[in-house]
Amino acid sequence: MTARTLSLLAVVALVGPSIRAQMSTVNPFVGSWKLIAADKLLPDGTRVADYGAQPHGMAIFTADGHMMIEVFRDVRTKFAGNDRAKGTFEEYKDVSLSSSCLFGTYSVDMATSKVTMNIDRSTFPNYDDTTQVRAYELKGDVLSWRVPARPDGSIPITVLQRIAQ
Repeated sequence: MTARTLSLLAVVALVGPSIRAQMSTVNPFVGSWKLIAADKLLPDGTRVADYGAQPHGMAIFTADGHMMIEVFRDVRTKFAGNDRAKGTFEEYKDVSLSSSCLFGTYSVDMATSKVTMNIDRSTFPNYDDTTQVRAYELKGDVLSWRVPARPDGSIPITVLQRIAQ
């Protein structure tokens, strides 16, 4: 290796972590996240699993402000007829209630610990073309937020573990 190449590698090694630290300070959401809990807070203050004991899902937040969030119940009923277009009422209902997905854009206000989500589309059509502001909490590599209360008064809580920045 040339001296120039070695010098460049040394600069990258020294500056790289600093740049990553600055990026995460500017926007702590950037990266890929694995869902570790999808709970709900009941009106009486009890917190229970909302999508099963081990829900599946992930979230991706890009540096340019795009997001995608997917939440799936841990156990999902398969269609008896093995045809997505010919499910029963109960099968379609279960599909609807066993997942929550959305995508759009977002911005983070670190001073108030709030994330603004501009939802383009969601598996719940009432969220299409809406904006939601959610209080968030970030402890190390664990990110959580509360979704607006449902009509029954329960409040969904999403908990994610960072898997990549």
